[in-house]
Amino acid sequence: MSSVRKLMASVSSPLSMKHGGLSLWRPQSRIHQPSRSFVVASSSSFANENREFVIVGGGNAAGYAARTFVEHGMADGKLCIVSKEAYAPYERPALTKAYLFPPDKKPARLPGFHTCVGSGGERQTPEWYKQQGIEMLYKDPVTGIDMEKQTLTTNSGKLLKYGSLIVATGCTASRFPEKIGGNLPGVHYIRDVADADSLISSLEKARKVVVVGGGYIGMEVAAAAVGWKLDTTVIFPEEHLLQRLFTPSLAQKYEELYKENGVNFLMGVSIKNLEAGSDGHVAAVKLEYGSTVEADTIIIGIGAKPAVGPFHTVGLNTTAGGIQVDGQFRTGVPGIFAIGDVAAFPLKMYDRISRVEHVDHARRSAQHCVKSLLTAQTHTYDYLPHFYSRVFEYEGSPRKVWWQFYGDNVGEVVEIGSFDPKIATFWIESGKLKGVLLESGSPEEFQLLPKLARSQPVIDKVKLQNASSVEEALQIAQTSLQV
Repeated sequence: MSSVRKLMASVSSPLSMKHGGLSLWRPQSRIHQPSRSFVVASSSSFANENREFVIVGGGNAAGYAARTFVEHGMADGKLCIVSKEAYAPYERPALTKAYLFPPDKKPARLPGFHTCVGSGGERQTPEWYKQQGIEMLYKDPVTGIDMEKQTLTTNSGKLLKYGSLIVATGCTASRFPEKIGGNLPGVHYIRDVADADSLISSLEKARKVVVVGGGYIGMEVAAAAVGWKLDTTVIFPEEHLLQRLFTPSLAQKYEELYKENGVNFLMGVSIKNLEAGSDGHVAAVKLEYGSTVEADTIIIGIGAKPAVGPFHTVGLNTTAGGIQVDGQFRTGVPGIFAIGDVAAFPLKMYDRISRVEHVDHARRSAQHCVKSLLTAQTHTYDYLPHFYSRVFEYEGSPRKVWWQFYGDNVGEVVEIGSFDPKIATFWIESGKLKGVLLESGSPEEFQLLPKLARSQPVIDKVKLQNASSVEEALQIAQTSLQV
């Protein structure tokens, strides 16, 4: 199994029909499902005034879904969003990037990164939702559902009514158990603004920072800590950074860059527990082999779990995790949909079921789902896996990092470039280009990547290997599209 498949928590579903040698998954209980449910009658016993469409969750997917409802003229007086957060939907990736910049380096703050600015769209502030006639219920997570009565119960005891329901609850951070110090003061997890604010308060007083995890969160938080000029150590059990995507050679180049910025690495190491000082605040990380690493601030970035909550009754994919849906994001229950991180959906181009924790999928799945709900759109969601990261982008940084990846990291690897600043990695299987990663590309070069990954052209590996520069390698790849 490829590393990107693991990264996406993807699996092959046991429910299949053989056709032309391929295993094609079809949610059998959904074949005759109508595209949307009926309009709900008014009743004073319900806390929400807008009842035709209800979105549970206030993250990226909810914000982009709201925009799509507005674009189709179906939001005003019809749409209600129920969120556990205190803020209108925002572009969550900012929390581990610009939000963590020190005060003198122009950190991002709300309302600057409300959806949908991340994709060049309008900034949807709380006032925007009011103007569009969208009912917003903040700081009140949904705790129960009655599918027969089509009602929801919130943490505060409110009873909500829905006609069509979209579950967009995202993920929760994977945590260290309390018994090994996972809840000690000074230990942080990042999923929302409150989490990020708490971390910033710690960084303001910190001397020694430990980041646990060598994935996206670990890389981005460590880069932010460099901006604060803090003693920073990254600890993870894998052999190199972002092992599920990066090749060892590529990872080494990023590791060297971090080391040049003062970051220490402890790789291939497991943690036994976190230790508290005499004041009860976290003071050190104890490693399995016995040594300790001092730390007054620890950030845990070891992955996330789908926030299924009360919606487990809708139907789960027990292997990928999350709520099982079809190519229109319909669940097995008529009138209930799931989008974003929490949805396990058919990844059409690779013929497998996947759950993707990424902002690009959150945006696209929201738009596809709402269009399918409101219009005659019937085509299956056809997602191209896409991952990216941007770090060291604060003022005064000697080197900014921005890479993008498209496709699948399977097959043989060809690496071109010296990381000064560009480097490109190509994955080739059976003579076809399957995936490509580019660091520090131009806008035009980045725009080429999805075309390559989706087309999967036959490519001359030897010619690619002999390319003298990233630019030449990309030109070879682009020419292969025309063959």
